[in-house]
This record gives sequence, structure tokens and C-alpha cells, in this order.
Amino acid sequence: MMKFLPEINIKALVFGAAIAAAFILFGYQINDWLYPFSAMGLLYVGYGQDSVKKGTILGALAATPIVVLTLQGYMGTFSGDFFVSETGIMTVTLIILLVGAFVGLVGAWTKRNRVKALEEYEKQQKIGKNKKKNKK
Repeated sequence: MMKFLPEINIKALVFGAAIAAAFILFGYQINDWLYPFSAMGLLYVGYGQDSVKKGTILGALAATPIVVLTLQGYMGTFSGDFFVSETGIMTVTLIILLVGAFVGLVGAWTKRNRVKALEEYEKQQKIGKNKKKNKK
């Protein structure tokens, strides 16, 4: 486990969780349409990691401030018998963590594809340079 910890991009985790929480607070204070922008923080957490697995796990971890703010009422109040019960609270918590994991996965997957595309681009550039040198 200790070998795994130094490979985590802590800066991306902290800033991403802070961005996610900040947009929840901005949405509560200013306007409701700012809530979805909290996903930018979770994308940043996933994008900052070097593997899809770490991006997914840390995306769920970075969603915990959203869970806390939701349970404190910053995303509105829950009504009905289901959401007031323990099962409803656990369901909402699980849904938020799953969405956070999915958004972190998307961020990590995007970075992986970008790295592959850059490697292929550089490979194509090297092939093109060699052809020009051989023609002269």
C-alpha cells in the first residue's frame, strides 16, 4: 500500500475535490445551474492520475465533499419517506460516489487516450523526418 501512495497525484486530488465542493457551494449561493460544473473537479482528479484504475478510485474519493454537502442540505432538501430513511441516505451517498467514480474514470480514460495520440503523432513525425532525410 505504501508503494501505491507516492504514485497518486495529491495536488490533482485536493484541487479537484475543492473545485467540486466550490461549485456545489456556488450553486447553493448563486444559482442552481452551477451544480453540474462540479464535475470539472472530478474530471481533473481522474485526468491527473496515471492509470484508469487510480482515476476511478480517486474520482469516488473526491466526490466525498459532494456527499457531505448534499447531506447537509446544500443541494436542496429531500422529501418523502424513502430519502429520510437510512436506506435512502445510503442510496444517495452510493449514487454520488458512483457518479464520482465514473467521472474520474472518464478523466483518466481521456488522459490515457491523449497520451496514446501524442505518442502516435510523434511516431508519425519521426517517420516523416526519416523519409525527408533519405530523399536528399
